[in-house]
Amino acid sequence: MPRDPQTGFLTQGKLSPTRMVPSSIARPEYVGKSAPAKNTKGDVRTRDEIEKIRAAGKIAAQAIELVGSHAKPGITTDELDRIGHEFLIAQGAYPSTLGYRNYPKSLCSSVNEVICHGIPDDTVLQEGDIVNIDITAFKNGFHGDSNQTFMVGQVKPDVRELVERTHEAMMRGIDAALPGREINIIGRAIQAYAKRFNYGVVRDFTGHGIGESFHSGLIVPHYDSAPLYNDEIKVGMVFTIEPMLTLGSYEWDMWPDNWTVVTKDKSITAQFEHTIAITEDGPEILTLA
Repeated sequence: MPRDPQTGFLTQGKLSPTRMVPSSIARPEYVGKSAPAKNTKGDVRTRDEIEKIRAAGKIAAQAIELVGSHAKPGITTDELDRIGHEFLIAQGAYPSTLGYRNYPKSLCSSVNEVICHGIPDDTVLQEGDIVNIDITAFKNGFHGDSNQTFMVGQVKPDVRELVERTHEAMMRGIDAALPGREINIIGRAIQAYAKRFNYGVVRDFTGHGIGESFHSGLIVPHYDSAPLYNDEIKVGMVFTIEPMLTLGSYEWDMWPDNWTVVTKDKSITAQFEHTIAITEDGPEILTLA
């Protein structure tokens, strides 16, 4: 994702060779296949399974914090990928994105107008950019998925507010995830908050169930989708909440790489994500460092 010299907007960049993972580290079942196997185990997990997701989630969270600490002017997103990749394999974890539906890298790095799934390449971060780092770790048969948006140097006040408020929107979505409610309550809470600031709330990319499957099939919208997406939130369910808010429209375009999603109006966008488990007392975050 270098930059168009006329507009400053990102363009598709050059990829480095695929990074290797030692053969001693277990791979998810989808590596080497065009698509993952269909989840047949539902979305309610046992306590032991939740603890395994928490262990994977902790590794992902630690990797994100490490990568984020290097998100400074002058570094490439490919170098950020190298840092994240090496940390994961040092923990004996597999980077879940690597080889998922042929995705070529170990994390997603989404800069400025990139909503999600930006592929690390020779893009150089600049003062005033924001970059979302999305990492999923796979260990002991389970995935843990999280992301954070980092500010590169000094950013414009409206961009800083967007980043801070996107995090708050995620937390409000998490707080709304109580057993017995419909899953669409999460998006209602997020959209109600975002509406106060006239932010766009991306609709077509959602949270998801997670566990032994990277994406279980459960959909968690971040906008008010009622009466659709009315699955009951049940104790033991594990899923992600990962709102994407924009300074403009929620409409998007897809690059020819079939991964990189950008705002149609090129407005700046931010995202945060946690994997959570539903307990009798409410939601519990599993992706803490």
